[in-house]
Amino acid sequence: MIEQFSHEIRLDQLRGGERVELAADAGECKAIGERLGLTELERLEASASLDRKGEIVRATGRVQAALTQYCVVTGDPIATLIDEPFDLVFQPSQPDSGPDSEIELAADDCDTVFYDGAAIALGDAIADTLALAIDPYPRSAGADAALKEAGVLSEAEAGPFAALAALKGKLSDET
Repeated sequence: MIEQFSHEIRLDQLRGGERVELAADAGECKAIGERLGLTELERLEASASLDRKGEIVRATGRVQAALTQYCVVTGDPIATLIDEPFDLVFQPSQPDSGPDSEIELAADDCDTVFYDGAAIALGDAIADTLALAIDPYPRSAGADAALKEAGVLSEAEAGPFAALAALKGKLSDET
């Protein structure tokens, strides 16, 4: 969980269908950017619609960000825009769950955020959603050329079908 963008919403103040707009300030962007290993996080915004049924809160909306990362091949900065939908379910933590206990989640539970106390940390969930939306291996436009110059084969050149094509070429040369 990324704590630099908490924006907690108390459940006793939450009305069904409430719309929330969040925007990280410069300090929050810097802290989140450092935490995620970004060159820079210029902007992080989110809009969410919140619905509550008992202790369960559902947040649906979009997270938008402008960020810069380094190319994993060339080291060049890459400007990236993120516009990602989200659908999160906040539910109370299980009473017997501790930091080391295991919780089994079904496929439908993958966007579930557990909370304890009387508030949900919507900002933390938004920052986590951003973390999942970022390309972990960004590549600049010049990455392929740099790899080729360094002698690194592409998947097509190094894969099993490339070996078969080379073998076929050798066989046809012999005939």
